[in-house]
Amino acid sequence: MLLYSALANWWPLLSPASHYTEEAAELLPLLEPAARMTLLELGSGGGSLAWHLQPYFSLTLTDVSSGMLTVNRALNPAAEFVQGDMRTLRLVRQFDRVLLHDAVMYMTSEEDLRAALTTARMHLKPDGILVVLPDCVKETFEAETSQGGEDGVDGRALRYLEWTWDPDPEDTTYEAVYALVLREPGEAIRTMQDHHVEGLFPRATWLRIFAEVGLDVRIARDTWRHDVFVARRA
Repeated sequence: MLLYSALANWWPLLSPASHYTEEAAELLPLLEPAARMTLLELGSGGGSLAWHLQPYFSLTLTDVSSGMLTVNRALNPAAEFVQGDMRTLRLVRQFDRVLLHDAVMYMTSEEDLRAALTTARMHLKPDGILVVLPDCVKETFEAETSQGGEDGVDGRALRYLEWTWDPDPEDTTYEAVYALVLREPGEAIRTMQDHHVEGLFPRATWLRIFAEVGLDVRIARDTWRHDVFVARRA
């Protein structure tokens, strides 16, 4: 996926920290921050959400993409960074809080999702809290088209169109395509396309897998009608 590899350094113009202010404000009460707490984020991407959590937690931020971690380090220099896949990562220590944001959408099979939630549980202290924020579950998915992008202080600019749809309602995935227009000083304008396959599971599947890996979970709903899973070790 180009957005997380060749185009990783464009991430601040596609999804900057300023886009996450409201979401972070709703997330913090679920995380119940207290003094000297540690937080592990699995699949932290460019760090735009984590930036809002810096004042409240000692952060360990992970991602499978080295390019995204480079962007993340520039935004969150005080954090610890680890490159790794959320399905297999093992740090041999536990945290007060564990967070999975929209990177969990790249778990496209039940096996993937079970592996990611197992990783989360293994890294969670017995009295800790795990929060998982998928973009959607099967019941809330809607095919849609959205657009956005930003101008950078370095003269670069990005605009994108995102188109999502579910070509096969019987399987556990949907598709997202990004059409991107990139502008750099002194360079010809470039257009690129990026295709993503993402996981789509019924709410009951989520709840079953949480239980299978030993997590007690409740569902909160945010302003955008997303299911937010808040879990503790069983």
